[in-house]
Amino acid sequence: MQAYSNPEREHDPHALPDIEVFELTAREAVELDEDLMWEAGKRFPLATFNSRDREKAIDWAVQESGATGGWYWWTCYPGCLPDSSAMGPFKTPAEALADARTNYADSFPDAEETEGE
Repeated sequence: MQAYSNPEREHDPHALPDIEVFELTAREAVELDEDLMWEAGKRFPLATFNSRDREKAIDWAVQESGATGGWYWWTCYPGCLPDSSAMGPFKTPAEALADARTNYADSFPDAEETEGE
């Protein structure tokens, strides 16, 4: 789901949504964590060549991190790559969106400067 960090911008025909809220499983969430997957790759060196070892590496990463599935958000304009890491997990998409709107300026520091232009 795409949303606006500032809900008042929704009615501006020239504004684009700048937040994306999405759901990930625990496995998908650990795959986004580059540091954790690097460690998993050290423990399972054939993970890049063998799908069974890759599955073992992901299972290890889920167990090691205690990751859970849930709702996440990141700053992102439509059709563009994300501008931040995935933040979460949250129990509902509404919780993720509320957190995104509260913490948007922290994850995207130039946001307040450009919104008034």
